[in-house]
Amino acid sequence: MATTTSAATRAAAGKALRSKTPRISHGVWAPQPDRDPLALLAASEEGRLQQLLALRDQRMEATPFTFYRGSAVVMAADLAHTPVSGLMVQAGGDAHLLNFGGFATPERNLIFDLNDFDETFPGPWEWDVKRLVTSVLLAARNNGFKEGSCEIAALTAAESYRTAINDLALRPALDVFYARLDATKILDAARDVSIRARRDRIADEAETASVRAAVDRFTEIVNGDRRFKEEPPVLFHSSETDRTGFDIESIFAQYPQTLGPDVSALFKRYALIDHAIKVVGVGSVGTRCGVGLFSAGDDDMLILQVKEARDSVLAPYLGKIDYPNQGERVVRGQRLMQAASDVFLGWASSGDHDFYVRQFKDMKASAHLETADQYQLREYAHWCAWALATAHARSGDAAAIAGYVGRRNTLDRALLAFAVAYAEQVTLDHAAFSAAVKASESTAGEPASTAGTSPIPG
Repeated sequence: MATTTSAATRAAAGKALRSKTPRISHGVWAPQPDRDPLALLAASEEGRLQQLLALRDQRMEATPFTFYRGSAVVMAADLAHTPVSGLMVQAGGDAHLLNFGGFATPERNLIFDLNDFDETFPGPWEWDVKRLVTSVLLAARNNGFKEGSCEIAALTAAESYRTAINDLALRPALDVFYARLDATKILDAARDVSIRARRDRIADEAETASVRAAVDRFTEIVNGDRRFKEEPPVLFHSSETDRTGFDIESIFAQYPQTLGPDVSALFKRYALIDHAIKVVGVGSVGTRCGVGLFSAGDDDMLILQVKEARDSVLAPYLGKIDYPNQGERVVRGQRLMQAASDVFLGWASSGDHDFYVRQFKDMKASAHLETADQYQLREYAHWCAWALATAHARSGDAAAIAGYVGRRNTLDRALLAFAVAYAEQVTLDHAAFSAAVKASESTAGEPASTAGTSPIPG
């Protein structure tokens, strides 16, 4: 029979961990002597679809922030050498600002939460928070804000995580399990008038990301049959899906075995009528990602997305977990962290590659960070931090984490110091990466965006 320990006792145990790992120690960043980010990135491209690697590099080269989005593997290696309290959670592994957003629950309510779990793995809560706070600083700098405003936005994220975890530590376990952030209520409660005014537009955007809208946007009628539109290099039909361990038809044939019996019965109503490669994001470019178009009748469509699930970037530093399928790792991690998850989440394999499956564009709303002003970015960072704290509280010990972080801003300031130092490192890494891309262009005599391989030296 399980025994219980009071929240106060667990908080005291968390506070005691400060003697081993002072909160101010989280403010230090110093690169290891043998640090080689380009080698890590080159290694991470092994096994990807070669014809898409140059597009990945092009997207990463755009700004330090886009480079940061695509280089989770580099930050994971760096974080492995930073102090930790020893308190573990189900970590997202890549908790930057654009991996949060609005989406529909099974009850068709629009909520705000983490929405990308490719790297999820049991790990230190600090690693997710540091990645989030640094992403806020880089996004603010990317928008050209004054440095003081950039640091205030990053500090807001750190403070909001601390406030949220302290609040969650006082709640009953069931309250934490059911806690969710209603996307429309978040906008209603926003302090800035311009943010509140965006509420209806956000809801409209989510509605236009429905299945029907996605069918209209991404498909067309060809010779009487509905098919995905050709939009290379981001959406295209290819025989590569049959030759490189990416047999989408086989994936969809296996996948229903991982669904609950109710959803499996629903899925059986649909027949696969087309599939294509669909490039998404920055870090995922080059991995095997696709979409399947299903029909249950003349105007009854469903689009499912298939994403390759590779080993988490955190795994080399935290020890292997023997998942039969890396897609199962992603799905189970997502269900642990999210307030509500897609009913169509499942997994399968093809050749030597693992995959997970989810709905595509089902009432999803994402932030337009590049057009956000300093107040909007600060508000968005606040809610991302709340969502992250809630996710951590579901799988970890919120009381112990709250005891460690405390109620004063000691940790906030340390996280800001780390973010400032690490953002400078990202800027240097981005410059080195861009130089490698340009050197490759000069050698090849053609733009990297049209070349067949990555310019990063392996």
